[in-house]
Order: sequence, then C-alpha cells, then structure tokens
Amino acid sequence: MADSEGDLHISQPTSPLTLRRPFPINTRHAQGYEPDERSPLLRASRSRVRIHSGSNTPRAQLLSRNQSYTGKHPPPVARQMTRQRPRSIRSARHHSRRGSWGQRLISALSEPHGPLSESKGSLFPDDRVWYDQFTSTDWVHDTIADSHRVKALRSRRDFLGRIRVALDGAQGWILSALSGFVVALIAYTVDVAESTVFDFKDGYCAGAWYRDEKRCCPHGACDSWKSWSQTFSHLPMGEKWIKFSAYMVCVVGFACLSCWVALWTKTVVPSAYQLTTLDENLAAENLLPPPHDISSDDNASPRQRYDLIKESPPMVYYSAAGSGVAEVRVILSGFVLHGFLGFKTLVIKMVALVLSASSGLSLGKEGPYVHMASCVGNIACRLFTKYDRNDAKRREVLSAAAAAGVAVAFGAPLGGVLFGLEEVAYFFPAKTLFRTFFCCIIAALSLKFLNPYGTHKVVMFEVRYLVDWEYFELISFVFVGILGGAIGALFIKASKHWAQSFRRVSFIKAYPLVEVFLVAVTTGLMSYWGALTKLPVTKLLLNLASPCDGTSEASLEGGIGLCPKSVDDIPPIILTLFTTFLIKGFLTIITFGIKVPAGIYIPSMVVGGLMGRIVGHLMQWWVLAAPDFGLFGSCAAAADGTCIQPGVYGLIAAGATMCGVTRLSVTLAVILFELTGSLDYVLPFSLAILVAKWVADAMEPLSIYDLLTSMNSYPFLDNKHKPVFTGDLTDIVPRVRRERIIDITNSPLVPATSLRAKLEILHRAGELDGGLPIVRHDVLVGLIPAPDLEFALDQLVDEVSSLCLMDRVPRVDEDEGDGPDRTDFTQFIDPAPVSLDIRSPMDLVYECFVKLGLRYICVLSEGKYAGMTHKKTFVKYMRELQEGEE
Repeated sequence: MADSEGDLHISQPTSPLTLRRPFPINTRHAQGYEPDERSPLLRASRSRVRIHSGSNTPRAQLLSRNQSYTGKHPPPVARQMTRQRPRSIRSARHHSRRGSWGQRLISALSEPHGPLSESKGSLFPDDRVWYDQFTSTDWVHDTIADSHRVKALRSRRDFLGRIRVALDGAQGWILSALSGFVVALIAYTVDVAESTVFDFKDGYCAGAWYRDEKRCCPHGACDSWKSWSQTFSHLPMGEKWIKFSAYMVCVVGFACLSCWVALWTKTVVPSAYQLTTLDENLAAENLLPPPHDISSDDNASPRQRYDLIKESPPMVYYSAAGSGVAEVRVILSGFVLHGFLGFKTLVIKMVALVLSASSGLSLGKEGPYVHMASCVGNIACRLFTKYDRNDAKRREVLSAAAAAGVAVAFGAPLGGVLFGLEEVAYFFPAKTLFRTFFCCIIAALSLKFLNPYGTHKVVMFEVRYLVDWEYFELISFVFVGILGGAIGALFIKASKHWAQSFRRVSFIKAYPLVEVFLVAVTTGLMSYWGALTKLPVTKLLLNLASPCDGTSEASLEGGIGLCPKSVDDIPPIILTLFTTFLIKGFLTIITFGIKVPAGIYIPSMVVGGLMGRIVGHLMQWWVLAAPDFGLFGSCAAAADGTCIQPGVYGLIAAGATMCGVTRLSVTLAVILFELTGSLDYVLPFSLAILVAKWVADAMEPLSIYDLLTSMNSYPFLDNKHKPVFTGDLTDIVPRVRRERIIDITNSPLVPATSLRAKLEILHRAGELDGGLPIVRHDVLVGLIPAPDLEFALDQLVDEVSSLCLMDRVPRVDEDEGDGPDRTDFTQFIDPAPVSLDIRSPMDLVYECFVKLGLRYICVLSEGKYAGMTHKKTFVKYMRELQEGEE
C-alpha cells in the first residue's frame, strides 16, 4: 500500500497505527475527513499483526511468537532482534514505501522473513503485515477494506481517475494470464526434465546427454543411445546384473536426492503456535501429553508459560513434501500457512518433483502441479498491492492458479475450472469462475504451443475411441464403478493404517530419509522384473486406456502385450495385469505420504486402470467364448471381438478409482471426456463415477484430503458437508473468566501490564487470532482483537506505568502538531462485534462461521455478555460430533 503520508517526519515505521485515523472527537479534526481504504473498519482494525517488532516488557525474555526458524534451536541473533526498538523510517529508508516495479519484482521473488514468516513480500522489515502464522483470515475485514479502497479509487471523476479504475479492474486479468503462462512453463520444464532423467535408469544419449531416448532416437533404436550394460561391459557382472544394478542405483539415488532436497523446507514452529484448542496434532515431533495444570490455569505466569514452551515439542512440517492439495484447500478456506506458497517452496518442489517422478516411485505430478500453481499465483499477487494486502482478493487468484495446475496436468481446462469449484475453492463467485476459466485456457494453450512431448498433445495419456459401446456393457460399467469406489475407500483406510502404524515408529519419524530409502529399495526390487511395473505411471496409464486398433502403443510396443490376438491370449494377459495390480496397489499405499513431492491422482488411476482392464478382458473372453449368446448380438462377429474395448474399461475404472480416493465427481467426468474427446462415452464415464462415489461414501466418509486435513489438525471448516445439529450455542460456550475480559465499569483506563497478562492467557490457549471482549456492567461494548492488542502494546514506550484508554471519552481540543497518543487503544477496538444469543441454534453458528468467515462469535444472555466461542473450538465440536455419529 502506498504511503500518502510518507513525507511526514515520524519517529517510527509507517504502519496501520499511523494510517488509522483516530475518532473525530473534535470538529476541527473531522473537517474534510472522508473514509478510504486506510480508514478504521467499523472504527477499528481487526486482523493485522506484526511480524518483527519488540517491546521492552517482561515478555521479551520469551521466545517470540513471530519468530520462525529451521532446525531445532532459534539463532540467538533472532532473539536479540526482537528486543530492538523499530528505527525511524526516515533513517532507514529515504524514499517512499511504494517502490519501483523492479523493487516489487525482486520483492515478489524473495522470501522476506524466512520459511514461516510473512510471505507477502515487504521491502521493509519493520512493516506490520496482515496475518500471523496458523491464524484464520478475517474475510469480513478484508471485504470491507476492499470496499473502502474501491470507493476511494472511484471518487475521482476525471479522465485520469477513469484510467486508474480501468487499470485496477485489469489487474485481475493480468494476474490470471501471467499465472496461466508461468504454470504452463513450469509444467513444460518438469515434463521435459522428468522424461530425460527417467531414462537415465536405462542409459544415456551419447550425442546429447540431456535428451531422453525418444528424442535421441526418434526413428527407433540407434547407436546414439548407450545402455549401461554397453558402458560398463568390462565389468564381470554380466549384462543382466549391470542393468539391474544401474536401475536400482538410479531409483534409490533419485528418490533419496528428492527427499534430501525437499527436507530443505523443514519448518520448525515454536510450541506457542501449537493448535492446543484441537484434539490432536500428528504434525508434532515426539508429542508429549499436554500439561493440563498449566494450560487450564488462566492465572499461570509468563514464566510458567516459558517453562511450558521449553517442555512442549515444536511443530514441524515440510512445505515441499507431499501433494500440497490438502494444504492449498485449507489456505483457501482462510487458514494462514506462511511460506507454504513462497518462492523457495516453488523452486525446491519443482526440482524435487523431477527427481521423485524420475525415480519410478508410484507417485504422480498432478497434485504437486496444483501446489506449484498456487505458489505462482501467490507470488504474482505481490506485484499488485490490491491483491498483496488483501487475502480475500488474493484467494481469487489462488483459486484460478490452482485450477490451472489441473488444466496442465490433464490437458483439461474445463476440468481444471470444475476442480477449482468442486475441490479447492471455498468461495467461488461468478467473477472468480470467469477468471479461472480464462487462466486455465491460457495455461492449456501455452502448454500446447510449448509441446513438451513432441506430439502436439498436452498430456501423454490422451486417447481416442472410435468404436461405440454396446448396451449390454452398462452392467459391466456399473460393476467397474462399484469396484473403483471400493478400491478407493480401501486405499484411504490402508493409508491411514500405514501412517498410524509404520510412520509412528520413532526412528522413521525422526529420519524421513530412511523411510524414503526403504520405499525406493522396495519399489526397485518389485518393479524391475515386470514390463508394466517398470513403465512410468503416465505411460502405463496410456497403455491401459489405449484401444487395440493396431495403432496404439499397447498393440505396437513389444513386451507390453496387452492386446490379445485370440481367446487363448487373454488368460496370460489377465494374470500379468492382476500381478501388476497387486504390486502397484501395495507400492502406492506405502509411497503416499513419504517426504517427497508426490501426487495421488495418476497412481490411483493406474491401480484402477489395471483392475478395469482385467474386467474388460474378462468381458472380451466371455464374448469370444460364447459368441452365440443372445445378449451379445453381433458383437462377436467383429474382428477378434474388438467390439469390447478393454481400454475403455481401463479408463472408466481409472476415473472411478480416483473418484473413490478424492471424491471428485463432475470434475472427473469432464476430465475423462476431454482426454478422449468422445461424446459417446460421457454416459459410461458419468455412470461409473456416480456409482463409485456412492460406494466410497458408504465405506469411508472421508476423502484422502479430508484424511490429511484431519491428521494434521488443520482447523478446516467443511462447507460442503454440513452435519446434523441438534443442540444450541450453549453446548460450546465456556464459562466466563474474568481473566479473559476487559472490564471498564469503573474506569476506561486499563493498566498495560494487565492487558499484557490477558494477552498471554490467549496465547497460552492457542488463540493467536482470538480477542478480548470489553464489558461495562456486564454489557458487551466492544472487542479488541489479540493481534491488534499485541501491536498496540508493543508501541508503548513504558509499558509498566502506562494506562491504556479502552473507550471513547470527550477530550479537550489538542494541538494538531502533536503525534498520535500511543495509549489510546480505541482505534483498535471493534465497537460492534458479531454476537449471538446463547440460545441460538447451532445451524446458525455454522452458517456464520462458514458464510461470513468469522474468527469468533460473542455470546449474549439476556443482553449481557455470556462468553465467546472461537472458530477452532467450533471445528473441534464438529469433529467430535462426526466421530460420535460414526
């Protein structure tokens, strides 16, 4: 945000404290006042929080909540920096805060404060930013802020003002187009690099080492491609064992190297960040039982809290590992994970993804594409203040970018739009829908022009079916849908069991690289000896879905053998497919969740495709074995029974299994349609996916991303599955504690030390984004958010002896030259917090949290203050309610 008052001589960094204008007590200050985007929202600001600022208070001896570090101990320099008072902006920077475009570009590509700190790119280390780590976004505040900004922008009626309005409206389209192109460029880079590195397991191109086997020898086998057995022919191991050894070294080496790179994003969060209001935390290392005597005692001193921090383990996560779709969904719902969408995470995940996909592990690139695309959208938002300083606007770009990730992963722009609507987006108005569609189209067109596979296809597994299906196949399509939904639900249960058993081993949990090594060795030993298991997952899916028409790779490539020439060839093919199905299913279960970039879309489709291909060949065998059966009609009269296309069954089962794992429905039907380009098979695709979702929901109510969200204890409030409520607000409202309220009955002046103690109680309870209600004669008269209270207290020169004004009082007209009164906290107070009666039904509470995006709701009983419930408390209540129903 530009600082229009940058020329004033002030003694502290420019912040919302100087931008927020005090209440116009006297008329002289109120003259000419017009609210704009920098004005107090509802006469107060709700959700800003600083990242690095200190205070000369006893709290300075504690580990600052606003610090984050990699490793187990914070550097001593960081602890010293939090005690320093902010310097004058004029002594630090001799220019405006707006900065040039070059500075903004550099800022967009930089990590301002480390992996966990604010990722919105400020060139000024003392600038107070929007939201703290592991807090929820206040959508109401951001919406009101943008309304003030738009009103101020449209206040100018001249030609220049209209130009500015037009440019402001074009910013969203510019970001959508830029995000789409960059996402396509990243997908092209990953696809080309992965193809080359994957072929290193078999050999290398002597003429150009950076080419894969297909580009090295475009017309078939040639002398330029050197296998490892030819290179090391002088070794006494023999050709067979040289190839096997080289394969194992590459599989294990690439996988371990990918894990090692991904571990660079290890983020250790101080225990003060722990989500102690939730019932579990599987992200913590060596989790100890919660010390109830401290956490439940609101009178605990800051020193006792410090001892608690030293005993409690920190939270740890790796932003470049895994799929990232679950975290993107949580971020778009309003949960803050700083650094998860940063430039460092993007670069590291892109490099690690190339290595992990090249290793041959049973994983895909599609989920990480969504995460990396969201990183691109987040970084692009830093170019425009309108999106950089407003998370409500930022999520519009993030939704569009995430959809573009699916568009380039499957070559399906329409499927990408529906993915954003069905899976990741929490709020999807018509304007966001259109921009998402535009972003997906730009991404798909850019990738098609880049031509990563040299076939002018956006994805490798694009197929075409020219033969229509028969009516008697509908029964088999439904059967395939049932099997796909069941396999997807069983995969979720198996993944949960594996995570809660093997990954709970202390040694495996402490050394993630060991698990990756074991999984890589197992994958290499089980995959090398099979022609199908050795293929990359995308190429294997192509062969499973390809028709046997004499032109597809499934019928042309030697050694694949998926197209029978007679009825006698079908049983060996079924045996091969069943063996591959068992191997791929087991490897997918143990691979999902390891500390490498790994998606689940294509591996789940491969497992389902193997099962569907088996069913397809069984139907083919039945038709050929009983050609005169009346139900088949003239199907057996076709050449070699080709009226039954096993590839169709493979692709339908692939979609059904992916639906069982992710619970995507309409998105998958459209993606499969875009992959085949055939309207004839839209009905079988949709029917199988519909049945698969019914079966999967009956067997396992959680999708794989719901499972990850639950296991990591993210306070995600599901807006698509509303539970059945029978209670009212009384069930979740805690009793009123005097330590959690600010009573101004006797005087509007409150000692700063008392406010600091109350703030520490909120922090100890894990309510970093909570608030303190202000009451007079037990009547709620306002609320001050905890982040704003912390910022205001840190601005005090002498906190010990300061008395803070917590209510508006008439004052004598003061000199205009005097600076703002640091003890006047009324500018941070929300005089009208959202309140509900204690007898309000729980359905109303759910709608307030979901539709309005509130952080907390004040509770009244007969007009008097009766408590306050936090969003995290409501999430915990919903989780307990769902577990009770199960």
